[in-house]
Amino acid sequence: MSPKIVARKSSIHGNGVFATAFIGKGERIIEYKGRRCTHDEVDRNMEGDVESGHTFLFTLNDEYVIDAGSGGNDARWINHSCAPNCEAVVEESESNDHRRDRIFIEAIADIEPGDELTYNYGITLAERHTPRLKKIWECRCGADSCTHTMLQPKRKR
Repeated sequence: MSPKIVARKSSIHGNGVFATAFIGKGERIIEYKGRRCTHDEVDRNMEGDVESGHTFLFTLNDEYVIDAGSGGNDARWINHSCAPNCEAVVEESESNDHRRDRIFIEAIADIEPGDELTYNYGITLAERHTPRLKKIWECRCGADSCTHTMLQPKRKR
């Protein structure tokens, strides 16, 4: 883990990750780690996750998901924001073994000591975004541009 961050309680939601030193725009901060599983495994073993509004699952690629609830690190505590200062970047394996692809969190803006690290989770659900689901997946980032939900808008067909 980067010596420039620490996990602690957040005013956004539960735990969060905060800068302990200046982090420059473009800096790679931490890898999102956890157990690799297939999308089918997730679908079989994680029923009801849509109803919880909480997940440590991160889509790695078309084949695999990272489950930071098992073997994860502090990257799992980085909260969602509609006005993020970080982004998730996928680094594809040179061997074309998609199980070895990796996700890194990188700064998209300068981050000062004490600032909370955030990124847009980009959560997409196949089902209709009902008011009930929007409430379950409520965003509490407090940004002026906050959409009040972590769910991404449906794409027009």
